[in-house]
Amino acid sequence: MNLNKWLAVLVILFIVNDATAQKTERKGEFYFSWGYNKEWYTPTNVSINQPSLGNNFTFKNTKLEDHPGWDDALLTKAISIPQYNYRIGYFIDKDKDLAIEINFDHTKALFLDNQTVHMVGTYNNRPIDSSFVFSKTGTGTSRNYYYLNNGANFLLFNIVKRKKFTNISTKDFAFDGLAKIGVGPLIPHVENSLFGVKNNQLFQFGGWNTGAEYALRSTFKKSLYLEFAGKVDYAYYYNLAVNQGTAQQGFGTLEFILNLGYTLPMGPKSAIKK
Repeated sequence: MNLNKWLAVLVILFIVNDATAQKTERKGEFYFSWGYNKEWYTPTNVSINQPSLGNNFTFKNTKLEDHPGWDDALLTKAISIPQYNYRIGYFIDKDKDLAIEINFDHTKALFLDNQTVHMVGTYNNRPIDSSFVFSKTGTGTSRNYYYLNNGANFLLFNIVKRKKFTNISTKDFAFDGLAKIGVGPLIPHVENSLFGVKNNQLFQFGGWNTGAEYALRSTFKKSLYLEFAGKVDYAYYYNLAVNQGTAQQGFGTLEFILNLGYTLPMGPKSAIKK
Protein backbone atom coordinates (compact mmCIF):
# COMPACT_ATOMS: atom_id res chain seq x y z
CA MET A 1 0.00 0.00 0.00
CA ASN A 2 1.52 3.29 -1.04
CA LEU A 3 1.76 6.43 1.06
CA ASN A 4 -1.32 8.06 -0.48
CA LYS A 5 -3.46 5.07 0.43
CA TRP A 6 -2.17 5.12 4.01
CA LEU A 7 -3.01 8.82 4.27
CA ALA A 8 -6.48 8.14 2.91
CA VAL A 9 -7.03 5.41 5.53
CA LEU A 10 -5.84 7.71 8.32
CA VAL A 11 -8.16 10.48 7.18
CA ILE A 12 -11.13 8.06 7.13
CA LEU A 13 -10.26 6.78 10.62
CA PHE A 14 -9.98 10.36 11.90
CA ILE A 15 -13.40 11.25 10.49
CA VAL A 16 -14.99 8.12 11.98
CA ASN A 17 -13.37 8.75 15.35
CA ASP A 18 -14.45 12.37 15.29
CA ALA A 19 -18.02 11.38 14.48
CA THR A 20 -18.13 8.88 17.34
CA ALA A 21 -16.70 11.53 19.68
CA GLN A 22 -19.75 13.70 19.19
CA LYS A 23 -23.03 13.69 21.01
CA THR A 24 -26.23 15.64 20.60
CA GLU A 25 -27.61 18.35 22.82
CA ARG A 26 -30.97 20.08 22.89
CA LYS A 27 -30.70 23.71 21.80
CA GLY A 28 -33.37 24.97 24.21
CA GLU A 29 -34.26 24.56 27.87
CA PHE A 30 -37.74 24.59 29.44
CA TYR A 31 -38.40 25.35 33.11
CA PHE A 32 -41.35 25.52 35.48
CA SER A 33 -41.53 26.53 39.14
CA TRP A 34 -44.07 26.99 41.91
CA GLY A 35 -43.69 28.82 45.21
CA TYR A 36 -44.95 31.45 47.62
CA ASN A 37 -44.39 35.14 48.22
CA LYS A 38 -44.40 38.03 50.71
CA GLU A 39 -45.22 41.67 49.85
CA TRP A 40 -44.90 45.22 51.10
CA TYR A 41 -46.89 47.98 49.36
CA THR A 42 -46.57 51.71 48.93
CA PRO A 43 -49.48 53.91 50.13
CA THR A 44 -52.18 54.27 47.50
CA ASN A 45 -54.83 56.78 46.47
CA VAL A 46 -58.09 55.02 45.62
CA SER A 47 -60.52 57.04 43.52
CA ILE A 48 -64.19 56.00 43.59
CA ASN A 49 -66.74 57.14 41.01
CA GLN A 50 -70.44 56.30 41.60
CA PRO A 51 -72.39 58.68 39.33
CA SER A 52 -75.86 57.39 40.24
CA LEU A 53 -75.11 57.99 43.93
CA GLY A 54 -73.57 61.42 43.44
CA ASN A 55 -70.17 60.17 44.62
CA ASN A 56 -66.77 61.00 43.17
CA PHE A 57 -64.11 60.92 45.88
CA THR A 58 -60.61 59.68 46.71
CA PHE A 59 -59.23 57.88 49.74
CA LYS A 60 -55.81 59.52 50.13
CA ASN A 61 -52.59 57.67 51.02
CA THR A 62 -54.29 54.55 52.31
CA LYS A 63 -52.16 51.74 53.73
CA LEU A 64 -52.22 48.24 52.26
CA GLU A 65 -51.14 44.91 53.70
CA ASP A 66 -50.76 41.44 52.23
CA HIS A 67 -52.20 38.16 53.53
CA PRO A 68 -49.55 35.45 53.02
CA GLY A 69 -51.60 32.40 54.00
CA TRP A 70 -48.55 30.10 53.81
CA ASP A 71 -47.68 31.09 57.39
CA ASP A 72 -50.90 29.53 58.73
CA ALA A 73 -51.10 25.73 58.43
CA LEU A 74 -49.98 25.61 54.79
CA LEU A 75 -50.32 21.83 54.44
CA THR A 76 -53.95 21.82 55.63
CA LYS A 77 -55.34 23.91 52.74
CA ALA A 78 -55.31 23.96 48.95
CA ILE A 79 -51.91 25.03 47.63
CA SER A 80 -53.57 27.84 45.60
CA ILE A 81 -55.12 29.60 48.63
CA PRO A 82 -51.96 31.26 50.02
CA GLN A 83 -50.04 33.90 48.08
CA TYR A 84 -48.52 31.62 45.45
CA ASN A 85 -46.58 32.21 42.24
CA TYR A 86 -45.42 30.28 39.21
CA ARG A 87 -42.90 30.75 36.44
CA ILE A 88 -42.93 29.07 33.01
CA GLY A 89 -39.99 29.82 30.76
CA TYR A 90 -37.90 28.70 27.81
CA PHE A 91 -34.26 29.49 27.02
CA ILE A 92 -34.21 30.14 23.32
CA ASP A 93 -30.51 30.47 22.46
CA LYS A 94 -27.68 27.96 22.10
CA ASP A 95 -25.86 29.21 25.21
CA LYS A 96 -29.10 28.97 27.24
CA ASP A 97 -28.72 32.41 28.75
CA LEU A 98 -31.69 34.23 27.14
CA ALA A 99 -35.28 33.21 27.89
CA ILE A 100 -38.88 34.28 27.56
CA GLU A 101 -41.09 33.73 30.59
CA ILE A 102 -44.68 33.80 31.85
CA ASN A 103 -44.45 35.21 35.37
CA PHE A 104 -47.53 35.14 37.64
CA ASP A 105 -47.88 36.24 41.26
CA HIS A 106 -51.08 35.60 43.20
CA THR A 107 -50.72 38.50 45.62
CA LYS A 108 -53.27 39.95 48.02
CA ALA A 109 -53.58 43.67 48.73
CA LEU A 110 -55.99 44.66 51.53
CA PHE A 111 -56.83 47.99 53.10
CA LEU A 112 -55.30 47.90 56.57
CA ASP A 113 -58.29 47.51 58.88
CA ASN A 114 -59.07 50.22 61.47
CA GLN A 115 -56.85 52.80 59.81
CA THR A 116 -57.82 56.46 59.63
CA VAL A 117 -58.37 57.46 56.00
CA HIS A 118 -58.62 60.90 54.47
CA MET A 119 -61.55 61.24 52.05
CA VAL A 120 -61.64 64.12 49.55
CA GLY A 121 -64.11 64.90 46.77
CA THR A 122 -67.87 64.67 46.44
CA TYR A 123 -70.09 62.38 48.52
CA ASN A 124 -73.89 62.31 48.11
CA ASN A 125 -73.58 65.36 45.81
CA ARG A 126 -71.85 67.36 48.56
CA PRO A 127 -68.20 68.36 48.92
CA ILE A 128 -66.29 66.34 51.48
CA ASP A 129 -62.83 66.68 53.01
CA SER A 130 -62.62 64.68 56.22
CA SER A 131 -61.10 61.68 57.94
CA PHE A 132 -62.68 58.62 59.52
CA VAL A 133 -61.81 55.11 60.69
CA PHE A 134 -62.07 52.58 57.85
CA SER A 135 -63.18 49.38 59.56
CA LYS A 136 -64.70 46.02 58.65
CA THR A 137 -65.97 45.62 62.20
CA GLY A 138 -68.27 48.62 61.89
CA THR A 139 -72.03 48.29 61.57
CA GLY A 140 -74.43 49.79 59.02
CA THR A 141 -72.88 52.52 56.91
CA SER A 142 -69.76 52.38 59.11
CA ARG A 143 -68.84 48.94 57.74
CA ASN A 144 -66.03 49.42 55.22
CA TYR A 145 -63.44 47.17 53.65
CA TYR A 146 -61.62 47.16 50.34
CA TYR A 147 -59.75 44.03 49.29
CA LEU A 148 -57.94 42.62 46.31
CA ASN A 149 -58.19 39.49 48.41
CA ASN A 150 -58.43 36.66 45.92
CA GLY A 151 -55.63 38.39 44.18
CA ALA A 152 -54.06 41.62 43.10
CA ASN A 153 -52.68 39.10 40.59
CA PHE A 154 -49.59 40.36 38.75
CA LEU A 155 -49.10 38.73 35.33
CA LEU A 156 -45.93 39.59 33.41
CA PHE A 157 -44.40 38.50 30.12
CA ASN A 158 -40.69 38.66 30.85
CA ILE A 159 -37.38 38.71 29.05
CA VAL A 160 -34.82 36.79 31.13
CA LYS A 161 -31.02 37.02 31.04
CA ARG A 162 -29.04 34.35 32.88
CA LYS A 163 -25.56 34.73 34.38
CA LYS A 164 -23.87 31.37 35.01
CA PHE A 165 -21.53 31.39 38.02
CA THR A 166 -19.26 28.68 36.66
CA ASN A 167 -16.56 29.24 39.29
CA ILE A 168 -18.83 27.88 42.04
CA SER A 169 -20.67 25.31 39.93
CA THR A 170 -19.86 21.62 39.62
CA LYS A 171 -20.91 18.67 37.48
CA ASP A 172 -23.96 18.03 39.67
CA PHE A 173 -24.63 21.56 40.91
CA ALA A 174 -25.14 24.84 39.06
CA PHE A 175 -25.55 28.29 40.53
CA ASP A 176 -27.06 31.03 38.33
CA GLY A 177 -28.37 34.57 38.55
CA LEU A 178 -31.40 35.54 36.46
CA ALA A 179 -32.36 39.14 35.69
CA LYS A 180 -35.96 39.59 34.49
CA ILE A 181 -38.05 42.49 33.22
CA GLY A 182 -41.53 42.60 31.72
CA VAL A 183 -45.02 44.03 31.38
CA GLY A 184 -48.46 42.47 31.48
CA PRO A 185 -52.14 42.72 32.41
CA LEU A 186 -53.73 42.71 35.85
CA ILE A 187 -56.50 40.23 36.64
CA PRO A 188 -57.70 41.20 40.13
CA HIS A 189 -60.51 39.81 42.22
CA VAL A 190 -62.34 42.79 43.72
CA GLU A 191 -64.08 42.47 47.08
CA ASN A 192 -65.31 45.54 48.96
CA SER A 193 -67.97 47.17 51.08
CA LEU A 194 -68.26 50.94 51.02
CA PHE A 195 -70.46 52.56 53.64
CA GLY A 196 -72.24 49.30 54.32
CA VAL A 197 -72.94 48.31 50.68
CA LYS A 198 -71.07 45.37 49.13
CA ASN A 199 -70.01 45.01 45.51
CA ASN A 200 -70.55 41.94 43.35
CA GLN A 201 -67.29 40.04 43.77
CA LEU A 202 -65.63 38.94 40.55
CA PHE A 203 -62.40 38.42 38.65
CA GLN A 204 -61.85 40.99 35.93
CA PHE A 205 -59.30 42.55 33.64
CA GLY A 206 -58.25 45.55 35.67
CA GLY A 207 -55.20 47.34 34.33
CA TRP A 208 -51.49 46.88 33.66
CA ASN A 209 -48.28 46.34 35.57
CA THR A 210 -44.56 46.33 34.95
CA GLY A 211 -41.87 44.70 37.04
CA ALA A 212 -38.22 43.75 37.43
CA GLU A 213 -36.91 40.72 39.26
CA TYR A 214 -33.56 39.19 40.17
CA ALA A 215 -33.38 35.53 41.15
CA LEU A 216 -30.64 33.27 42.47
CA ARG A 217 -31.10 29.68 41.28
CA SER A 218 -29.44 26.54 42.63
CA THR A 219 -29.89 23.56 40.27
CA PHE A 220 -29.20 19.99 41.37
CA LYS A 221 -28.40 17.14 38.95
CA LYS A 222 -29.25 19.48 36.03
CA SER A 223 -32.99 19.27 36.74
CA LEU A 224 -34.40 20.17 40.17
CA TYR A 225 -33.81 23.73 41.36
CA LEU A 226 -34.52 26.08 44.24
CA GLU A 227 -34.90 29.78 43.43
CA PHE A 228 -35.01 32.83 45.69
CA ALA A 229 -35.99 36.15 44.11
CA GLY A 230 -36.54 39.79 44.92
CA LYS A 231 -38.96 41.79 42.78
CA VAL A 232 -40.28 45.32 42.39
CA ASP A 233 -43.54 45.98 40.56
CA TYR A 234 -45.78 48.91 39.76
CA ALA A 235 -49.45 48.16 39.13
CA TYR A 236 -52.14 50.55 37.93
CA TYR A 237 -55.76 49.37 38.25
CA TYR A 238 -58.84 50.91 36.66
CA ASN A 239 -62.53 50.11 36.17
CA LEU A 240 -62.53 48.02 39.33
CA ALA A 241 -66.03 47.04 40.43
CA VAL A 242 -67.66 48.79 43.36
CA ASN A 243 -71.35 49.24 44.08
CA GLN A 244 -72.88 51.21 41.16
CA GLY A 245 -69.51 52.46 40.03
CA THR A 246 -65.80 51.92 39.54
CA ALA A 247 -62.51 52.45 41.34
CA GLN A 248 -58.96 53.11 40.20
CA GLN A 249 -55.64 53.07 42.01
CA GLY A 250 -51.92 52.53 41.59
CA PHE A 251 -49.25 51.23 43.94
CA GLY A 252 -45.74 49.88 44.05
CA THR A 253 -44.73 46.52 45.50
CA LEU A 254 -41.61 45.03 47.01
CA GLU A 255 -41.82 41.25 46.87
CA PHE A 256 -39.75 38.27 47.96
CA ILE A 257 -40.33 34.86 46.40
CA LEU A 258 -39.20 31.30 47.08
CA ASN A 259 -39.81 28.73 44.31
CA LEU A 260 -39.14 25.06 43.70
CA GLY A 261 -38.75 24.21 40.03
CA TYR A 262 -37.77 21.71 37.37
CA THR A 263 -35.82 22.26 34.18
CA LEU A 264 -35.27 20.01 31.19
CA PRO A 265 -33.73 20.25 27.71
CA MET A 266 -36.13 20.80 24.84
CA GLY A 267 -36.11 21.86 21.20
CA PRO A 268 -34.10 20.68 18.18
CA LYS A 269 -30.89 18.74 18.69
CA SER A 270 -27.42 19.86 17.71
CA ALA A 271 -24.14 17.94 17.70
CA ILE A 272 -21.46 18.98 20.16
CA LYS A 273 -17.98 17.63 20.80
CA LYS A 274 -17.11 16.00 24.09
